[in-house]
Amino acid sequence: MLQRARQTCLALLVLAGAGGCFSGKPSVEHHAAAGEPGARVLFMAGRDSHGPRAHEHEAGTRLLIEELRARRPDIEITAVYGGWPEDAALLRDIDALVMYCDGGRGHPVNPHIAQFERLLDAGVGVAALHYCVEVPPQGVEAAAMLRAIGGYFETHWSVNPHWEADFTALPEHPVTRGIAPFSMLDEWYFNMRFQPAGVTPLLSAVAPGHTMERGNGPHSGNDAVRELVARGVPQVVAWAYERPGGGRGFGYTGGHFHHNWDDDNARNLVLNAIEWVAGGP
Repeated sequence: MLQRARQTCLALLVLAGAGGCFSGKPSVEHHAAAGEPGARVLFMAGRDSHGPRAHEHEAGTRLLIEELRARRPDIEITAVYGGWPEDAALLRDIDALVMYCDGGRGHPVNPHIAQFERLLDAGVGVAALHYCVEVPPQGVEAAAMLRAIGGYFETHWSVNPHWEADFTALPEHPVTRGIAPFSMLDEWYFNMRFQPAGVTPLLSAVAPGHTMERGNGPHSGNDAVRELVARGVPQVVAWAYERPGGGRGFGYTGGHFHHNWDDDNARNLVLNAIEWVAGGP
């Protein structure tokens, strides 16, 4: 029933032209907390970029917000659809920033590194979903993302194949509470570039050999990752990070296919992570 209700809701959003909010400037929505806010969370959704059923950043963000409001009515939520907030006031006094958007050279954070760094200085938690874990390598953007969430997708090192990951065991962590082992076909990025300390792997799986049936390239493969796959080394595709100076980060490389948000384990893992980076227990 829950899955059918979500599908009906999303169909109505499409028919109503929900994607229209991405034309022109980013749009903003506010959801007040019930009573005194227990936390303030800012969601930033990028523009949809892959057509129906993939990289549906707005619909995915709306779904996560709806579920978060149901389980935590005390959280005050602001949502920005279509890019980085134009009003800097929206970034004040927040406890967490959740980003679901395209990344790489077009990442919304890239032109706003100074603002992003100020959030990290203030201990704001950051959750980055799917493509937005990728920023240009080895520069200020990479340093900021490493500082924010403890890892990032580095071109010519990390890879982005579609594969079914089998998560046979999960560590004990606040983000994994209530989450059972599960399997899922997604565009799971792996061989991420991580900080040397403070990172807790949450979802790990052995990538099958077919993930390397592609030529070398900035996203497709390289000699180092081919060796790891050949040896059957488990690959981390979701993780939690405790920053040395305070603040928490979370990276989740799934989220390519919109229908995967219907999976209770995947969805609730991300919702747990949003609560955790916002300062939850």
